[in-house]
Amino acid sequence: MLKEYLTVKGYGETEIIINKSRFISYVNRAETEEEAIQFIEQIKKKHWDATHNCSAYIVGEHDQHQKANDDGEPSGTAGKPILEVIKKNQLKDTVIVVTRYFGGIKLGAGGLIRAYGQSASEGIQAAGIVKRSLMTQINITIDYNLLGKVENELRSANYPIENTEYLDKVTITTLVPQGKEHELEQFITDITSASASLTTGDTLYVELPYNK
Repeated sequence: MLKEYLTVKGYGETEIIINKSRFISYVNRAETEEEAIQFIEQIKKKHWDATHNCSAYIVGEHDQHQKANDDGEPSGTAGKPILEVIKKNQLKDTVIVVTRYFGGIKLGAGGLIRAYGQSASEGIQAAGIVKRSLMTQINITIDYNLLGKVENELRSANYPIENTEYLDKVTITTLVPQGKEHELEQFITDITSASASLTTGDTLYVELPYNK
């Protein structure tokens, strides 16, 4: 599993007009190739009367599933520019469909490449980008008199508090990037004078805001 990667936050949609042609961009996350194909078919069905429904996707941990479709536009002027925008943004598990309603003015090969690229870029902006980071849950069990101190120290050190369970003792569940569990263990040992008990929970992806 990758320690971290970028993908789209979810569904996004936007529309631009270029020389009277409508370009409607649809973006979504797809974690399997089947999901990507299903999304493309869904948009094609919605816009069955469109001049073109061009698409591209990249799916898989190692980008092993990639496809670009010009859907009747001149070869290399639609699907490939959309795919290149996905690559430029370093996105995984992302599918984009750009629907075109022809406005009567031909754009030429260069114009089409720019139009489909711009539409895909604006669609990604509408969907938003997130960073998915592989994190390990760590359960910290302490006496009640240490609760305030440990919570404050975790927040100050930017360890997120996922859950707090109040029983005979308090168990705080926090998240730490995979591979850095020992750093947290040492941190907690220091602030509790080695009186805390730590156990490891699940490993999961956490979505964090991404700013270029």
